[in-house]
Formats: sequence, structure tokens, C-alpha cells
Amino acid sequence: MVVLTGARQTGKTSTFRRLFPDYELVTLDLPTEAEQAEKEPQSFLRRHPSPVIIDEVQYAPGLFRYLKVAVDSNRGHNGQFLIAGSQKFSLMGNVSESLAGRADIVELETLSLAEIRSVLPRTTPESAMVRGGFPELQANPSIDHIAFYNSYLATYLERDVRSLANIGNLRDFERFLRACALRSANLLNKADLARDVGVSPTTANHWLSTLQASGQVVLLEPWFSNRTKSIVKSPKLYFADSGLLCALLNIRFNIRSEEALYEAPAVGAIWETFVFAQLRERERRAGRVGSLFFWRDRTREVDFVIEVGGRLELFEAKWTEVPGPSDAVNLEFVRNVVGKSRIAAGAVICRTPNGYPLGNGFRAIPVTELG
Repeated sequence: MVVLTGARQTGKTSTFRRLFPDYELVTLDLPTEAEQAEKEPQSFLRRHPSPVIIDEVQYAPGLFRYLKVAVDSNRGHNGQFLIAGSQKFSLMGNVSESLAGRADIVELETLSLAEIRSVLPRTTPESAMVRGGFPELQANPSIDHIAFYNSYLATYLERDVRSLANIGNLRDFERFLRACALRSANLLNKADLARDVGVSPTTANHWLSTLQASGQVVLLEPWFSNRTKSIVKSPKLYFADSGLLCALLNIRFNIRSEEALYEAPAVGAIWETFVFAQLRERERRAGRVGSLFFWRDRTREVDFVIEVGGRLELFEAKWTEVPGPSDAVNLEFVRNVVGKSRIAAGAVICRTPNGYPLGNGFRAIPVTELG
């Protein structure tokens, strides 16, 4: 089996249909299909024998045990079932219980800048940052991205949030979502977040797990070393897609609003969120899992640390076209703390069109270089 997870509208079904055009497609978005898959799974699988694509499979958790039986009856045949779902944590729980050793799990996120530019080479980092990486927005430039995200949020709140979190007041949850948007690229303080929204810490923690489960936010953990003291232990909060973040912050990007974007108070955090997505894609493409962190003590921070084979790459994200040596001060500090022999590279990721040296072995590089 192959299990494809990711947020809504990231292209899971389209990817499966393009790669496997001869497979039958059945979606559990249809209530009648979901009901039979859950209550009469044997009959459902007789109606839809392999090879088959089963979409939105999280609506029928009872189906997984029967998928296990079907797979075990013909273990030598790969690719019998291709299943997709947009609620990865609940989906993964069922996979781990019923399909351990039988399923390859792939997570699909929104398009990276490199993927967008491979088809639309004139796309600028700024427009990609604000428009976001949802495939439909990139495939059809005439779509108003604010209208798209407003519709996306309404659908997300009504469908995924209600089923995941059993939330009664969606207006409170939407306020929580917007409060998280104001904190993207910042240390996560659940107590402050709960207090600002007016909910209990337990509720805030539950709702944050819901955002993670549905692929809307990502938590980045700090990097630790035995030689570092007083390291902050809280993770940083990031939105998975910078376009959705900009929509929540009411930021547009077009000829008339470029200046407003550049002057927006949160533009540095949005840029860092955008760079984080490109680095996640870079690490996935290299086949590395759990290699991306950040570094922080009580006075200094380096935005991103990538550890590979015991050596570190250090990156700062700066919303500037011309960073100077002062923008690499924290890179130098961390290099001295952990030891120069452990640092493989260090750079400031910025909006410069061409990379150049900053001195002390560090460079300024355009975000396009990550692709």
C-alpha cells in the first residue's frame, strides 16, 4: 500500500490519478461510500477490488483492519491499495495499528518555489510567498488568492475541524487560528496563546494538535548540544504555507500593493515562514527526516540548523536584498559555540538576485538557490 497524506488541496488525488490512470478511484467524501466502508467494509472492498485509489479514507477508520486482511492475502503484490487522507495524525494512528510493515507513507505539502518555477520560471519569490503553493492557485493565475483562501478556510473549518476536534464554536477556533498566524516564526507559548484567545490551556493544546493533524501548522524543535547551556526548549510555530498565512494577515501582492507588503510589520516573519517551507522541501528531496531545527539561547537565535552526519548547516532568513556582515553575527556566535569543525556551511537566505560572500566564511544567498 501507499498512504499519501497532507492538507486539503495539496494535490493528493490529482497526483494519484496522474500516476495511476488505470486504477479505480473511490472517494469517501461521498457519505454513502463512507458509510458502507465503515459499516460494511467487506462489501465495500468487494465492490472496489484492488488496484484502487481510496480517497479521504479517514472518514472510515474501521476499513483499515479489512485492508490489512486484503493486503496479507497477497503480500507479494505491491501497490494494491493507494489511500489518501487529509488528517494525517488520525490516519497515521490507524496505519500504525493495522498496516505496520505493509504501507509506505508519503506526505504531500504545497508546492515549493523550485517546483513552481520549474513550470512558471518568471515567478518571483515575493509573489510565491504571498500567493502560496497550493497547486490550483499556481495552475490558474486568474484565481483571486484571497477569495480562494477565504473559501478554503470556510471548508476547512466546517469539515476538518468539526470532525477532528468536535468543536462547537467555530468562531472561537477561527480566532485561535488567526492568533496563531500572528505568532508564525515565533517561539510557541501555549499559555499566552490561550490567554489571548480566551480559552483554557487544555483547549489551546487540543486545537493546536488539530492544526498539526490537518497539515496547517508545523512545530520546529530546537537543536541541542552538550556544549550549549540555557537553551530554550520550546518549539517554534510555523504555518505550513505562507500564502494561507498572508491571507489570515490580510496581505495581498499585486502591482498596487507591493509597497504595503514591504512595509507590513509581519513581513519578516512571513519571509521566515516561506524560507522554512523551502528548507523542508530541500530536506525531503534529499531523503532526510528529522534533520531541521533552530538554535536559541537566552540572547541569540539562528533561524535554521540542519544536521547531517554530525555536521551542521546554519541559516538565517532575512527580508532584505542586501544583507551585510552584521546579519551573520549569530551565525558566527553559534559556530564559535559548537566548534568550527562541526559547521559545514552558513548563509543568510535573502532576496538578493545573486549570492555573494559576507566574510568569515558565510554567504548571502537567494532563496532560489535552495531549489
